[in-house]
Amino acid sequence: MKVVGLIAEYNPFHNGHLYHLLESKKITKSDYSIAVMSGNFLQRGEPALVDKWTRAKMAIDNGIDLVIELPLIYACQSAEFFAFGSVKILDSLGIINSICFGSESGDIQSLDYIAEILYEEPEAYKKYLKSHLDQGLSYPKAREQALTKYLKEFADLDFSNIEEIISSPNNILSIEYLKSLKKIKSNIRPFTLKRIKSNYHDKKLTGTISSATAIREQLIRNPVLENIKHTVPEATYTHLVNFYKEHNGFNSLENYSIILLYLLRNSSSSILKNIVDVTEGLDNRIIDCSSKYNDISDILECVNTKRYTITRLRRILIHLLLNIDKKNINFLQSYGPQYIRVLGANTNGIYLLKEMKKTCSLPIITKFADYKKFNNDILNKMIEIDKKATDIYSLGLNKGKMNLDYLTSPYIIST
Repeated sequence: MKVVGLIAEYNPFHNGHLYHLLESKKITKSDYSIAVMSGNFLQRGEPALVDKWTRAKMAIDNGIDLVIELPLIYACQSAEFFAFGSVKILDSLGIINSICFGSESGDIQSLDYIAEILYEEPEAYKKYLKSHLDQGLSYPKAREQALTKYLKEFADLDFSNIEEIISSPNNILSIEYLKSLKKIKSNIRPFTLKRIKSNYHDKKLTGTISSATAIREQLIRNPVLENIKHTVPEATYTHLVNFYKEHNGFNSLENYSIILLYLLRNSSSSILKNIVDVTEGLDNRIIDCSSKYNDISDILECVNTKRYTITRLRRILIHLLLNIDKKNINFLQSYGPQYIRVLGANTNGIYLLKEMKKTCSLPIITKFADYKKFNNDILNKMIEIDKKATDIYSLGLNKGKMNLDYLTSPYIIST
């Protein structure tokens, strides 16, 4: 039995994701697939377009065998923590043979070489990194420049295009996946597929394989679903139509504007300092900008600098929205993922769950309320943040429903 692990957000599941699934199984010679998927809030600091159960349905109906939720404390974080939580979960299952992720380079050797440097942190690299941080650069930018300098001086591979490699979003995540595999000393074998046709940040539809960004832009700004029908599999389109009929729209950060404005204008510097990614001076800058503008997008643009990226700022807003401080997140992350939360499965996935019960090092939760029976305080705190995220997520859809984690069952297709 060969099982490939995938890490995704499926926001929404589109033709590129279907290509990734089919090619991943092909190049890894896998019989089964398991996806670790973000819940209702995502790595780039946004609420998902549609809720986690709808996205799990898309994944299962398009051929993923089992969908597992990535806890919020990893899902809405920098690439490093997002990757670590995802890889750690896949490794804990005990049945994953390989992992396959998309990248702009498609070159596993060069990506792994860079991951090794970040994992080992040679003295020269650390010196370059400190120098760039002392210049006031953001950590991602300082790391990028330190790596560039180090590789040009010491690498025994051709890295003439290093700036392009380490500034591309899927490459950055790929490197973090590889670093995480090294960190936990996993036996999972990594593979990568070169991203095709559309770029990660493309905001315009580019044919049958368009970026998730372009698809979301279309659905949020001009929700004529026919316009994106050619970019997604039929099952995805059906679920999007059903979601739109139920909610009369899709979710976005702008849907929380009034709540966020209230929180920002009632937050002191001391409160913001306790939020993940808020450093000295950024707290006052956020407060100042929130007093000048009434629109969240305008506030983000006001705060945004080379040091403070929009993605980082959006994650700060999500953590403020969910009332999660850095002390709590750092404490919980120090323990690593504590559970396997099942969001969906097909017949093959049900079989995989049976096998995992023999091999998995973490509790497997299919019925949400069962988490309490494990009598694990760290697990309880971690999963209760997921519940809070679900409760807050529903506010963006003008529903305000509570306890949907208790009331919604995993999507199970059994034939």
